[in-house]
Amino acid sequence: MAKKDSNSKGPTGAGGNVSAQPRFHQRAAEIQKYGTVSHMLPLDLEEPVRLEMTEQLNLLLADTMTLRDLYKKSHWQVAGPTFYQLHLLFDKHHEEQAEIVDTIAERIQLLGGISIAMAADVAETTRIERPPKGREEVPVQISRLLDAHQVIVSHCRELAERSDKLGDAGTNDLVVSDVLRANELQIWFLSEHLVDEPLVIADQTRLRNAS
Repeated sequence: MAKKDSNSKGPTGAGGNVSAQPRFHQRAAEIQKYGTVSHMLPLDLEEPVRLEMTEQLNLLLADTMTLRDLYKKSHWQVAGPTFYQLHLLFDKHHEEQAEIVDTIAERIQLLGGISIAMAADVAETTRIERPPKGREEVPVQISRLLDAHQVIVSHCRELAERSDKLGDAGTNDLVVSDVLRANELQIWFLSEHLVDEPLVIADQTRLRNAS
């Protein structure tokens, strides 16, 4: 006997009636548990390798999503004489980090894993310090961003070495080419904003000291 669906007026299943009524509030068992890998693609990578790589990539993904959101927070809340320049720079870096997020997540799925996604799960996983809800001074904003970058860069170097040792060239290339280099470049752009240089009148004392 065909199973009766609560949202339809007739039976469902093989040979059942078709209804135009949308079926709301559906729930079912997960088709794959987080922390596991499937065997869909012939990648020539052993399951233990894919398990380790997806676990490490999820850590990297959580930190990257946190950095992405930290850039958006800074973009919205920046204030002061450099507002316009930093407002644009923070948003540019946010968009670049958003692209990196997709790249990492797609690699995890390609390896047969499950990429972390929801904000609550990211907050539980990230190693980046949580900022206050309120507005902070520009030097503090930039310092927080640089600290977050440092967490990611350090992990990238470790993961690049580990993935190379395990023979996962795809993950190694992603970590170095897409994540590490982009973060290094953003670090450079941020760091230059913390150089204590005069804005209008040159520091004549250095000229006198040099002579």
